[in-house]
Amino acid sequence: MKKIALIVFACLSVFAANAQKGSLFIIGGGERSDALMQQMLDVAALKAKDYIIVLPMSSEVPDKGFEFLATQMKKLKEGVVIKNFNFSKHDVNDKKWIDSLVGAKLIYILGGDQNRFMKVVLGTPIYTAIHKAYANGATIAGTSAGAAVMSKYMITGQHLIDTAAKDGFDKLWDKNIEFAQGLGLLQNTIIDQHFIKRNRYARLISSLAAHPELVCVGIDESTALIVHGTQAKVAGESQVIRIANPKNLQRTTKGLIKFNQAEFGIFTAGDSIEIKP
Repeated sequence: MKKIALIVFACLSVFAANAQKGSLFIIGGGERSDALMQQMLDVAALKAKDYIIVLPMSSEVPDKGFEFLATQMKKLKEGVVIKNFNFSKHDVNDKKWIDSLVGAKLIYILGGDQNRFMKVVLGTPIYTAIHKAYANGATIAGTSAGAAVMSKYMITGQHLIDTAAKDGFDKLWDKNIEFAQGLGLLQNTIIDQHFIKRNRYARLISSLAAHPELVCVGIDESTALIVHGTQAKVAGESQVIRIANPKNLQRTTKGLIKFNQAEFGIFTAGDSIEIKP
């Protein structure tokens, strides 16, 4: 009887931990319509004393990026409190700022360069504060680079073999794609952004070959993936691509990747997709 009680308690503890977690609102970049951003505010469910904190460290123009977002948020929600925490120019150990970050109901990460963002955040109290806010029920949102950082295995945008290539991949080489440590809010799903607009299929396939045990998701511009626990739903104007479970994955002697088949799906607004949190 005691053993059963312990099992029940453990299950309830797991359920409570999962129920306590917040949501992710992951935008693929590009134009962000009022309708899409209103959905983000609806997911965050801001109450009277709640506030938004913007983390602009990815951006080359952090102040302008913040001003644009703040204008849109204030248009959509009267009286909303939105703060700009640019830790690139501020002490990452400032307790007042860190405590405010933990208490935010919505944390929004601007686009730009995901490597620039993680250089500021990784190994600092900012990283821990974001995770605490998420565990406490906050919505963590981001666009473009702010989408890429959601993953544990963050796509850096750099190539390891065909280093002369820019945005695309000339061939599906083994060990060509570079990853760095992201925020890890998604431990088992890799996110790519600007997906259809910038034709990043080869990059996502390369990601799947590098980590075949994970789910790889490409989010197009003006489109978002809303994640809560193991549930993910598409919002916005374009599509989300999901690939997973490659069969008979191999590498040729020349270093090319190949596999027989994989799960492949294209999803639009309102569709639910299976991910691994």
